[in-house]
Amino acid sequence: MTDTTLVTRTEVGRTARKQVSRSAAGEWSPPADRQDPIAILEKQAATRVPALVPIRYGRMAASEFAFLRGAPAIMASDLSRSPDTGLTVQLCGDAHLSNFGLYASPERRLVFDLNDFDETLPGPFEWDLKRLTASVAVAARENGFKDACAQDAARDAARAYRLAMARLAGMGELDVWYQSADAQTLLTLAKRPKGRKALESTFAAAERHTSVQALRKLTVQGPDGSPRIKYQPPLLVPYAELGFDRDTEEEIVRRVFTDYRSTLQDDRKVLLDRFQFVESALKVVGVGSVGTRCSMALLLGRTVRQPLFLQVKEAEESVLAPYLKASRFEHQGRRVVAGQRLMQASSDIFLGWATGPEGRYFYVRQLRDMKGSAVVADLDQKMLRRYSEVCGQTLARAHARSGDRVAIAAYLGRGDSFDVAMARWALAYADQTRADHQRLLAAIKEGRILAVDA
Repeated sequence: MTDTTLVTRTEVGRTARKQVSRSAAGEWSPPADRQDPIAILEKQAATRVPALVPIRYGRMAASEFAFLRGAPAIMASDLSRSPDTGLTVQLCGDAHLSNFGLYASPERRLVFDLNDFDETLPGPFEWDLKRLTASVAVAARENGFKDACAQDAARDAARAYRLAMARLAGMGELDVWYQSADAQTLLTLAKRPKGRKALESTFAAAERHTSVQALRKLTVQGPDGSPRIKYQPPLLVPYAELGFDRDTEEEIVRRVFTDYRSTLQDDRKVLLDRFQFVESALKVVGVGSVGTRCSMALLLGRTVRQPLFLQVKEAEESVLAPYLKASRFEHQGRRVVAGQRLMQASSDIFLGWATGPEGRYFYVRQLRDMKGSAVVADLDQKMLRRYSEVCGQTLARAHARSGDRVAIAAYLGRGDSFDVAMARWALAYADQTRADHQRLLAAIKEGRILAVDA
């Protein structure tokens, strides 16, 4: 890279400060014509399985942090109301604290990274960072910490992002691409034996989350001696329980699998062909995703009957889509897969996409692949701050793979102006989340919407 190119890209970043200053980036107050947050949720519910929508509302009602998790569409609407830097990256679109975690790389190494990409789309880098810092502040309050701690933890996340981006800006292209964080990196969180022991327990639990463990937990022995899915209403149910014809839905899943297979690399097609499809069932997942069509498929190896559980999940249009440039992928499942592969240092070998009936879009991934995440509610103040730092660093690495890291680093600068602004934003949006959560509770109490615990 020539010095001239570096100078130009640096100037792009500094010029972005004229579009939105680093201090102004931290401002938030709801506009008079702000969209009704409950109406946004109701609009999303219109395309989802009606019987599952009350579960989504019930999960969001449980706490302010749960509400934030389930409300990326509300925040997307809010983010669109303020000027942005124009410094574009591949956004996660839902980069809250619980969407970072552990999973297995293809080499069976436990790595730490972003792990949810349903809302991924190119957009201004700060939108992801604002969602992350807001989630930090909401989590801190929920854990009973004072606002000073919430603000400090949010600032830590922003500072870690800024410093990581500055470091990445000085690295070569291949060096940036090969950056990753293994599980051992998280041990830097633990300065005390108690914290280290808790993290090691999390690692051990993730390593146990495999298809073999899932076979014991999610199946029973069928009449012919082969494993069959063990239904666990209302979270794992046969199609008929929600009004779908079992045979029709099984045939749909089989057709989806045929289409999905065509999106895999040739070597992975060979691997997939060594498994035999057994059956599938509807599975409720997450908070914001509840109500989308999601199936769990059980496959068995043809030689020693080794299990493989795949998740076939519906991909709807990103919540960011109304406010940003349209995705270059018309297929929403492919959009999710492409975004995940671009942002993650390593991705699931079975990751692919497919088209279902009525033109619905799906993506496919392993259901359990040594996945694990920090239990945010269990973090003490010091652990929350350090975990926020690791998430900030991870987000910067993910953004640097697609965006202009030199321009972003130049915009952020060497001082703490942007860090302080993000901490201010985080507290202001935590207040907004509290108010919106109360509106949800009121809507449930008034009978506007139905919520159930599950």
